[in-house]
Amino acid sequence: MGVILSTSERKGSARERLLARLLDTFGEALPPPEMSLREIAARIETSHALLRYHFGSLPGVLAAMLKTQRSRDNQALLEAARQGTFDDFVVAIWRTYTRPEQLSRARGFFYVVGLAAHGPEDFREFVESLGDLTVMLSSLAEREGLGTKEAWDVATVTIATIRGLLLQEVLAPGTRPEDVVTLILRMREDRSVPRSRPER
Repeated sequence: MGVILSTSERKGSARERLLARLLDTFGEALPPPEMSLREIAARIETSHALLRYHFGSLPGVLAAMLKTQRSRDNQALLEAARQGTFDDFVVAIWRTYTRPEQLSRARGFFYVVGLAAHGPEDFREFVESLGDLTVMLSSLAEREGLGTKEAWDVATVTIATIRGLLLQEVLAPGTRPEDVVTLILRMREDRSVPRSRPER
């Protein structure tokens, strides 16, 4: 006799399968906000009703896709965090999110962030996932000599700066400084964080 799944388990499994199809279809990109839920459903060969049931709306689809895509990115970035310095990790984050193929996702990210600013309760999982890079960067800053609070503050400002510069690139492509990473890292030059990897 097979295992009988609960309604929530069946729902979760179906949602995950739909999400996998969305990610397979759109790859690193996101559906543009002007694309309707019906058009997206047609692209992944499912029904509009199913997408609405599992994700609620187009923003719900985008938020779920973004969360999964960013989680995948973070797995790769985590390796950079384990093996490198604070500065190495900042460079890795910047390179990851400024690749040309990431532009569509950057636009989608800020679209969903804008909606979440008006209704954070509707995007709880997405909002909670936004602190993941700050946590990793803060851990590196502590490893390199900063106290817990200062490390968190430095990481918070660094990630906010990166996101602000990404928004500038979305709104006005080509206007960011060429040596932007150097400028970001210069913000902490007066800190007492060692520049080299600590001895093990």
